[in-house]
Amino acid sequence: MRAASTRGWQDVLIDQGVDEATVQRLVVQLRACEVAALSFCRLLERWARGEPEPSTPGKRQAALRRAADRAETALIGLEGPLERYLLELEPERAEGRSWYGGPGAAELLDWEPILTRAGVRMSAIRVAQAYLELAVLVRALEGLGVAARFQSHPDRGSLWAGLFDLRENLLERAVEDLRAIAA
Repeated sequence: MRAASTRGWQDVLIDQGVDEATVQRLVVQLRACEVAALSFCRLLERWARGEPEPSTPGKRQAALRRAADRAETALIGLEGPLERYLLELEPERAEGRSWYGGPGAAELLDWEPILTRAGVRMSAIRVAQAYLELAVLVRALEGLGVAARFQSHPDRGSLWAGLFDLRENLLERAVEDLRAIAA
């Protein structure tokens, strides 16, 4: 176990006494999801700031498709490990509350003018929905990391409830939107 100041979200998952191999598979896949989500969101955020990177509309369209494909692949790979972890974690009483918040005001953007300015032809609604779901995932992991550092992480029932909510949102809605963007 790491010192309190260096603990992260993965320590919250480890601390619950679930099988070590199950936790390891989940941590690896959640890291992949986190990296892919950050990449997708940061690409869009650069465009929102007016940074034309990559340099041409065609390259920007391709970059968004690749970022969506990576995020979709990571989320699809999360299904098995998360399902197994939830099964092993399930508390005796299914009482708990989700420990992460929904989208913040800063994440509620109209992506249509940003995509138009970037020369990217994509459904602004799908981009907004995918962005929001991925931002929520990143924020949820950051919140767990902060809770771990302050040794105030959610109890078993609340951890289960939050992970269950994330699974329902990510594996159903976000994957569908990311698949459409990547196509």
